[in-house]
Amino acid sequence: MVRLAELPDVEREHLLAKACAPFDSRPWTEGPPLAERRVALVTTAGLHRVEDRVFSMIDLSYRVIPGDIHADELAMSHSSVHFDRSGFREDVNLVFPIDRLRELQQEGVVGSVAQFHYSLMGAGWLPHQIEPTIAELAHLLRKDEVDAVCLVPV
Repeated sequence: MVRLAELPDVEREHLLAKACAPFDSRPWTEGPPLAERRVALVTTAGLHRVEDRVFSMIDLSYRVIPGDIHADELAMSHSSVHFDRSGFREDVNLVFPIDRLRELQQEGVVGSVAQFHYSLMGAGWLPHQIEPTIAELAHLLRKDEVDAVCLVPV
């Protein structure tokens, strides 16, 4: 992995502009044990079902991934120039750990797996630009009675 100091000025400034401001309050909340929670995955890997529209270069939209999807039904259209897709080709769980989440449910570690999961294309936008999309995803997650999210930043 490259160090921030080793990047060209333009790339370093672009990445630093994406840094979120510190929270004024503690954004975390207490809740039931993990074994009682409904868990969803949210990835920034630019994943989508094979038949879905691909992500564009700077894309503020998301794709819905059904909870019962199989790895061979997923495609990746992440467009970052520094992104290596080889791991995804070997094992989708590197960027979308759905099989691991299902195993955790079978073992009783998590209560249930959400009916729907979500993917964004995690390159090109700044945090304030994606906020409306994230608010929409929060609404959809609540609708699916999700009370825990595994964020998979890529």
